[in-house]
Amino acid sequence: MDLSPETLRRSNLGDLSPGDMVNLERPMRLSDRLGGHLVLGHVDEVGTIRSIAREGESVVMAVQVSPEGMRYIVEKGSVCIDGVSLTIAAIRDNTSFEVALIPHTLKVTTLGLKGPGGRVNVEYDIIGKYVEKLLTLKEDQDKRGVTIEFLREHGFI
Repeated sequence: MDLSPETLRRSNLGDLSPGDMVNLERPMRLSDRLGGHLVLGHVDEVGTIRSIAREGESVVMAVQVSPEGMRYIVEKGSVCIDGVSLTIAAIRDNTSFEVALIPHTLKVTTLGLKGPGGRVNVEYDIIGKYVEKLLTLKEDQDKRGVTIEFLREHGFI
């Protein structure tokens, strides 16, 4: 596989060595039934595992991210960690959240191999990012109206 400089800047893939495991999943076809979260495979930032705690057969993993990234974290919303789509179990503070990992996830993904201090790729929910962008555009438009400058700034010209 090939990695662009952008991928290396935004992900933990540069930390890997030959033989290290990664999570890969075939993409969904547009005609498939959607049974989970929308995941694009675009890493937004690298987070750090703060803690891992056993709860019965499951594990609660706390992940630290930037305060900017936390604006996309919503309790019971979705997040993707190392390519694995997960539900946010709790928000800890302004830089960390928790996800619950069931035994199946621990067994069939690399998340079961991770420990505190581990670096993980984080992809935030695409719907939240689009809503934020559209609200920002609307705010700008309300302030100035639609002008040639507005269209140019936002890539329409």
